[in-house]
Amino acid sequence: MATTTPAGVGGGHAKHGGQDGGAPMTHRQIMEALSGLLLGMFVAILSSTIVSNALPEIISDLHGSQSSYTWVVTASLLAMTASTPLWGKLSDLFSKKLLVQIALIVYVAGSVVAGLSQNTGTLIACRAIQGIGVGGLSALAQIIMAAMISPRERGRYSGYLGATFAVATVGGPLLGGVITDTDWLGWRWCFYVGVPFAVIALIVLQKTLKLPVVKRDVKVDWLGAFFISASVTLLLVWVTLAGKNYDWISWQTYAMVGGSIALGAIFVLVESKASEPIIPLRLFRNKTITLSSAASLFVGVAMFSGTVFFSQYFQLARGKSPTMSGVMTIPMITGLFLSSTISGQIITKTGRWKAWLVSGGVLLTAGLGLLGTMRYDTPYWHLAVYMALVGLGMGMMMQNLVLCTQNQVAPKDLGAASSVVTFFRSLGGAVGVSALGAVLGHRVTDYVKDGIAALGPQAAAAAAKSGGSGGGIPKLDAMPAPLRTVVESAYGHGVGDVFLYAAPCALLAFVLTLFIKEVALQGRSGAAAAAGASSGSEEKETAPQGG
Repeated sequence: MATTTPAGVGGGHAKHGGQDGGAPMTHRQIMEALSGLLLGMFVAILSSTIVSNALPEIISDLHGSQSSYTWVVTASLLAMTASTPLWGKLSDLFSKKLLVQIALIVYVAGSVVAGLSQNTGTLIACRAIQGIGVGGLSALAQIIMAAMISPRERGRYSGYLGATFAVATVGGPLLGGVITDTDWLGWRWCFYVGVPFAVIALIVLQKTLKLPVVKRDVKVDWLGAFFISASVTLLLVWVTLAGKNYDWISWQTYAMVGGSIALGAIFVLVESKASEPIIPLRLFRNKTITLSSAASLFVGVAMFSGTVFFSQYFQLARGKSPTMSGVMTIPMITGLFLSSTISGQIITKTGRWKAWLVSGGVLLTAGLGLLGTMRYDTPYWHLAVYMALVGLGMGMMMQNLVLCTQNQVAPKDLGAASSVVTFFRSLGGAVGVSALGAVLGHRVTDYVKDGIAALGPQAAAAAAKSGGSGGGIPKLDAMPAPLRTVVESAYGHGVGDVFLYAAPCALLAFVLTLFIKEVALQGRSGAAAAAGASSGSEEKETAPQGG
């Protein structure tokens, strides 16, 4: 049984002065309520991107390997992935405002301790804690927007979310690069710099975000959360270690993949019996939700591979500084910024979104395919065009996959449905980064060995002295010129291979979007629909099934 306590959304009276939670909010009220939320999202994305250009130096200082490099990224993605459905379900049961504040506090705690890390193990653990906080912020931002704003209007405000994502994505690497290149700061400040923003976001949220508080007397599905986390974790550990610690076809592979599938099956069984499942299985009876979730999985692979591996390419294949690595990704971020804001505005005016999804799939696939051709000496203007295509595609697909899902569910499932799509996107990112990181490590090692063999015995001796053929992140400045060229060429070719593997994933996402049926966007917010549902019969509101 659910009860709703009105809280005067946005801190003022709504435009048409109707019932609490039922009347539409003015643009000013929405922007006031969103200000702290967008700042929280900025902090979340900043934490994910600020370390990207600093990572080669961080891993080198902490004496880590390519596997450590991958896991610093993957740990955060894994925790974000596993916790996203739980945050979504909690938002259907408890105060969304309180939950988003808790997520910020978890993020701050993880960040502070990460900055004090003395080895890669501690850093990876802290990144996991950060990921739990970021999972809450990314899931709750979409959910709170859905509670306040109708799907028809949400395209416009999703554009602001996309713009925030773009600014943090370009600002993070740039800021991380500057911090890393500044002697009196150093890379540890990459973890501290987001803390003041998080504190400000907490204060702003407390003052501006006011939502109806829904209280339900139910238990949280902790068992489901455990089994889905265990299943995903085991799969990622296998992907990271396979091919290095054991063969891809080996008893370890059978044990770990089999174990992951078994844990996944137990999760499905638990969800089918839970009174309040973390991921309600009945949601997947809706074709749009199923297709959007699957498409998000493949978009995640493409999206995170684009942001994670560029820093290694620019620093280790082209010898650029961390700051310049950030500057050189600006075309991708510009594309993301433009497509997310422009598509959001047009969707709000027309109520139509499918053309943007399909176009995004085409652009993302083309951009990744072209990036697959890059080498260490590819002209930068070629890369800039390819990156812009990837950015345009991501901006059109990311928010709109969530939007078309939110448009199809009853108010009581808004949080769970939103977080399901975000979950699959994060899962795709975590598996993609882990798998593609393993591919990069293997390819670079092979290309370095081939390059050294081509140079002759003297170069091989020099490589052994400088550690050029080892498994760690190389320091290019310490290498003799011929060996440095070999390593740069190996990373250029290796990162190109990564994008070549990511391109088919974007193609699959594109194909899936073709089968999503377009349903015109609704004109009522989640909170308004919930208010209507609670005053009428049971909460059975669903989206119209025709265009």
